[in-house]
Amino acid sequence: MEQFQIETAQNISIDQNTAHLGDRMLAFIIDTLIIVIYYVLMIWLLLALNVDGADQWAIFMVVGLPAFLYYLLFETFMDGKTIGKHLMQIRVVKLDGSKPGFSSYFIRWILRIVDISISSGGVAVFTILMRGKGQRVGDIAAGTTVISEKKRIFLKDTLLRELPVDYVPQFSQVTVFNDKDMGTIKDLYDKAKRNGDHNVILSLSNRIKKVTQITTELHPTDFVDIVIKDYNYYTQL
Repeated sequence: MEQFQIETAQNISIDQNTAHLGDRMLAFIIDTLIIVIYYVLMIWLLLALNVDGADQWAIFMVVGLPAFLYYLLFETFMDGKTIGKHLMQIRVVKLDGSKPGFSSYFIRWILRIVDISISSGGVAVFTILMRGKGQRVGDIAAGTTVISEKKRIFLKDTLLRELPVDYVPQFSQVTVFNDKDMGTIKDLYDKAKRNGDHNVILSLSNRIKKVTQITTELHPTDFVDIVIKDYNYYTQL
Protein backbone atom coordinates (compact mmCIF):
# COMPACT_ATOMS: atom_id res chain seq x y z
CA MET A 1 0.00 0.00 0.00
CA GLU A 2 1.56 3.26 -1.14
CA GLN A 3 0.73 6.69 0.14
CA PHE A 4 0.32 9.66 -2.15
CA GLN A 5 -0.73 13.26 -1.65
CA ILE A 6 -3.61 14.95 -3.42
CA GLU A 7 -4.20 18.67 -3.79
CA THR A 8 -7.80 19.81 -3.40
CA ALA A 9 -9.28 22.78 -5.23
CA GLN A 10 -8.73 24.76 -2.01
CA ASN A 11 -4.97 23.95 -2.12
CA ILE A 12 -5.26 21.63 0.86
CA SER A 13 -2.92 18.63 0.85
CA ILE A 14 -4.47 15.30 1.86
CA ASP A 15 -2.58 12.04 2.31
CA GLN A 16 -4.30 9.02 0.80
CA ASN A 17 -3.38 5.35 0.76
CA THR A 18 -3.70 3.63 -2.58
CA ALA A 19 -5.57 0.35 -2.49
CA HIS A 20 -3.32 -2.68 -2.22
CA LEU A 21 -3.14 -4.67 -5.44
CA GLY A 22 -4.27 -7.76 -3.55
CA ASP A 23 -7.41 -5.96 -2.35
CA ARG A 24 -8.19 -4.83 -5.88
CA MET A 25 -7.77 -8.36 -7.22
CA LEU A 26 -10.00 -9.83 -4.49
CA ALA A 27 -12.63 -7.17 -5.23
CA PHE A 28 -12.41 -8.12 -8.93
CA ILE A 29 -12.87 -11.82 -8.10
CA ILE A 30 -15.91 -11.06 -5.93
CA ASP A 31 -17.47 -8.88 -8.63
CA THR A 32 -16.75 -11.49 -11.30
CA LEU A 33 -18.43 -14.21 -9.22
CA ILE A 34 -21.50 -11.99 -8.79
CA ILE A 35 -21.69 -11.39 -12.54
CA VAL A 36 -21.24 -15.10 -13.34
CA ILE A 37 -23.91 -16.11 -10.82
CA TYR A 38 -26.27 -13.53 -12.32
CA TYR A 39 -25.73 -14.90 -15.84
CA VAL A 40 -26.16 -18.52 -14.69
CA LEU A 41 -29.43 -17.70 -12.93
CA MET A 42 -30.64 -15.75 -15.94
CA ILE A 43 -29.87 -18.63 -18.35
CA TRP A 44 -31.51 -21.12 -15.99
CA LEU A 45 -34.62 -18.93 -15.84
CA LEU A 46 -34.83 -18.61 -19.63
CA LEU A 47 -34.46 -22.36 -20.05
CA ALA A 48 -37.12 -22.96 -17.40
CA LEU A 49 -39.51 -20.61 -19.22
CA ASN A 50 -38.88 -22.53 -22.48
CA VAL A 51 -38.75 -19.36 -24.56
CA ASP A 52 -38.35 -19.69 -28.36
CA GLY A 53 -34.82 -19.30 -29.78
CA ALA A 54 -35.18 -15.82 -31.31
CA ASP A 55 -37.11 -14.44 -28.36
CA GLN A 56 -34.69 -16.09 -25.95
CA TRP A 57 -31.75 -14.24 -27.49
CA ALA A 58 -33.55 -10.89 -27.35
CA ILE A 59 -34.58 -11.42 -23.72
CA PHE A 60 -31.03 -12.52 -22.88
CA MET A 61 -29.63 -9.29 -24.33
CA VAL A 62 -32.07 -7.14 -22.35
CA VAL A 63 -31.86 -8.99 -19.05
CA GLY A 64 -28.09 -9.31 -19.37
CA LEU A 65 -27.59 -5.55 -19.73
CA PRO A 66 -27.25 -4.90 -15.95
CA ALA A 67 -24.41 -7.43 -15.73
CA PHE A 68 -22.75 -5.93 -18.81
CA LEU A 69 -22.94 -2.46 -17.22
CA TYR A 70 -22.16 -3.77 -13.71
CA TYR A 71 -19.03 -1.71 -13.03
CA LEU A 72 -20.38 1.47 -14.59
CA LEU A 73 -23.70 1.32 -12.73
CA PHE A 74 -22.34 0.38 -9.30
CA GLU A 75 -19.44 2.84 -9.32
CA THR A 76 -21.75 5.63 -10.47
CA PHE A 77 -24.50 5.02 -7.92
CA MET A 78 -22.41 3.66 -5.02
CA ASP A 79 -19.90 6.51 -4.77
CA GLY A 80 -17.06 4.79 -6.59
CA LYS A 81 -17.68 1.30 -5.24
CA THR A 82 -18.84 -2.03 -6.54
CA ILE A 83 -19.96 -4.80 -4.20
CA GLY A 84 -16.43 -6.22 -4.26
CA LYS A 85 -14.85 -2.84 -3.60
CA HIS A 86 -17.29 -2.23 -0.75
CA LEU A 87 -16.36 -5.53 0.90
CA MET A 88 -12.64 -4.81 0.49
CA GLN A 89 -13.11 -1.19 1.71
CA ILE A 90 -11.67 0.45 -1.41
CA ARG A 91 -13.13 3.19 -3.58
CA VAL A 92 -12.54 5.11 -6.83
CA VAL A 93 -11.66 8.80 -6.34
CA LYS A 94 -10.35 11.68 -8.46
CA LEU A 95 -6.71 12.60 -8.03
CA ASP A 96 -7.66 16.16 -7.06
CA GLY A 97 -9.82 14.93 -4.20
CA SER A 98 -13.18 15.61 -5.87
CA LYS A 99 -15.86 13.00 -6.47
CA PRO A 100 -15.61 11.40 -9.93
CA GLY A 101 -18.39 12.22 -12.37
CA PHE A 102 -20.17 9.87 -14.74
CA SER A 103 -17.67 10.61 -17.51
CA SER A 104 -14.78 9.43 -15.31
CA TYR A 105 -16.56 6.18 -14.46
CA PHE A 106 -17.49 5.71 -18.12
CA ILE A 107 -13.85 6.13 -19.25
CA ARG A 108 -12.70 3.59 -16.64
CA TRP A 109 -15.42 1.18 -17.76
CA ILE A 110 -14.64 1.49 -21.48
CA LEU A 111 -10.90 1.03 -20.95
CA ARG A 112 -11.49 -2.18 -19.01
CA ILE A 113 -11.35 -3.68 -22.51
CA VAL A 114 -7.64 -2.81 -22.67
CA ASP A 115 -6.81 -3.18 -18.98
CA ILE A 116 -8.55 -6.45 -18.27
CA SER A 117 -10.57 -8.07 -21.08
CA ILE A 118 -7.97 -8.24 -23.87
CA SER A 119 -4.91 -8.70 -21.65
CA SER A 120 -6.58 -10.85 -18.97
CA GLY A 121 -5.68 -8.17 -16.44
CA GLY A 122 -2.01 -8.09 -17.38
CA VAL A 123 -2.01 -4.47 -18.52
CA ALA A 124 -3.85 -3.35 -15.38
CA VAL A 125 -1.44 -5.16 -13.03
CA PHE A 126 1.63 -3.89 -14.88
CA THR A 127 0.40 -0.28 -14.93
CA ILE A 128 -0.64 -0.31 -11.26
CA LEU A 129 2.77 -1.65 -10.22
CA MET A 130 4.65 0.87 -12.36
CA ARG A 131 2.60 3.93 -11.40
CA GLY A 132 3.10 5.52 -8.00
CA LYS A 133 -0.58 6.33 -7.57
CA GLY A 134 -2.20 2.93 -8.09
CA GLN A 135 -3.56 3.69 -11.55
CA ARG A 136 -4.41 1.34 -14.38
CA VAL A 137 -4.82 2.71 -17.92
CA GLY A 138 -8.48 3.54 -17.29
CA ASP A 139 -7.54 5.51 -14.17
CA ILE A 140 -4.82 7.45 -15.99
CA ALA A 141 -7.26 8.44 -18.73
CA ALA A 142 -10.02 9.33 -16.25
CA GLY A 143 -7.75 11.10 -13.76
CA THR A 144 -8.76 8.69 -10.99
CA THR A 145 -7.24 6.14 -8.67
CA VAL A 146 -8.47 3.58 -6.14
CA ILE A 147 -7.85 4.27 -2.47
CA SER A 148 -8.13 2.14 0.65
CA GLU A 149 -10.59 3.25 3.30
CA LYS A 150 -9.23 0.85 5.89
CA LYS A 151 -8.18 2.67 9.03
CA ARG A 152 -4.50 2.18 9.72
CA ILE A 153 -3.83 1.65 13.40
CA PHE A 154 -0.38 2.36 14.76
CA LEU A 155 1.02 1.54 18.19
CA LYS A 156 1.07 5.21 19.15
CA ASP A 157 -2.66 5.48 18.42
CA THR A 158 -3.60 2.82 20.98
CA LEU A 159 -3.33 2.58 24.73
CA LEU A 160 -0.19 0.51 24.41
CA ARG A 161 3.17 1.65 25.67
CA GLU A 162 6.28 -0.35 24.94
CA LEU A 163 7.45 -1.59 28.31
CA PRO A 164 10.86 -3.11 29.06
CA VAL A 165 10.88 -6.73 30.19
CA ASP A 166 12.02 -5.76 33.68
CA TYR A 167 9.52 -2.91 34.04
CA VAL A 168 8.39 -2.38 37.65
CA PRO A 169 5.07 -0.52 38.14
CA GLN A 170 4.80 2.11 40.83
CA PHE A 171 1.09 2.81 41.20
CA SER A 172 -1.34 -0.09 41.43
CA GLN A 173 -4.11 2.45 42.05
CA VAL A 174 -4.31 3.12 38.28
CA THR A 175 -6.56 0.09 37.93
CA VAL A 176 -9.48 2.24 39.11
CA PHE A 177 -9.55 3.58 35.55
CA ASN A 178 -11.07 1.77 32.58
CA ASP A 179 -9.85 1.69 28.97
CA LYS A 180 -12.00 4.67 28.00
CA ASP A 181 -10.68 6.77 30.89
CA MET A 182 -7.09 5.89 30.15
CA GLY A 183 -7.58 6.48 26.44
CA THR A 184 -8.74 10.01 27.18
CA ILE A 185 -5.81 10.59 29.55
CA LYS A 186 -3.34 9.30 26.97
CA ASP A 187 -4.81 11.39 24.14
CA LEU A 188 -4.75 14.58 26.22
CA TYR A 189 -1.26 13.83 27.50
CA ASP A 190 0.21 13.08 24.07
CA LYS A 191 -1.37 16.18 22.52
CA ALA A 192 -0.27 18.43 25.39
CA LYS A 193 3.26 17.06 25.25
CA ARG A 194 3.48 17.68 21.49
CA ASN A 195 2.21 21.24 21.95
CA GLY A 196 4.27 21.93 25.05
CA ASP A 197 1.11 22.68 27.03
CA HIS A 198 2.28 22.13 30.62
CA ASN A 199 -0.99 23.39 32.12
CA VAL A 200 -2.95 20.52 30.58
CA ILE A 201 -0.45 17.99 31.90
CA LEU A 202 -0.56 19.62 35.34
CA SER A 203 -4.36 19.42 35.35
CA LEU A 204 -4.22 15.77 34.32
CA SER A 205 -1.72 15.04 37.06
CA ASN A 206 -3.86 16.71 39.72
CA ARG A 207 -7.00 14.96 38.51
CA ILE A 208 -5.34 11.54 38.52
CA LYS A 209 -4.00 12.12 42.03
CA LYS A 210 -7.44 13.10 43.25
CA VAL A 211 -9.15 10.04 41.75
CA THR A 212 -6.47 7.54 42.77
CA GLN A 213 -5.42 9.27 46.01
CA ILE A 214 -1.79 8.89 44.95
CA THR A 215 0.77 11.07 46.72
CA THR A 216 4.02 11.69 44.84
CA GLU A 217 6.65 14.35 44.28
CA LEU A 218 7.22 13.28 40.68
CA HIS A 219 7.12 15.96 38.00
CA PRO A 220 3.61 16.04 36.43
CA THR A 221 4.95 14.97 33.02
CA ASP A 222 6.82 12.00 34.47
CA PHE A 223 3.90 11.09 36.72
CA VAL A 224 1.28 10.95 33.96
CA ASP A 225 3.63 8.98 31.72
CA ILE A 226 4.22 6.42 34.49
CA VAL A 227 0.49 6.18 35.17
CA ILE A 228 -0.14 5.28 31.51
CA LYS A 229 2.67 2.72 31.57
CA ASP A 230 1.47 1.22 34.85
CA TYR A 231 -2.06 0.89 33.49
CA ASN A 232 -0.71 -0.99 30.48
CA TYR A 233 1.37 -3.21 32.75
CA TYR A 234 -1.58 -4.23 34.92
CA THR A 235 -4.12 -4.60 32.11
CA GLN A 236 -1.81 -6.70 29.92
CA LEU A 237 -1.05 -9.29 32.56
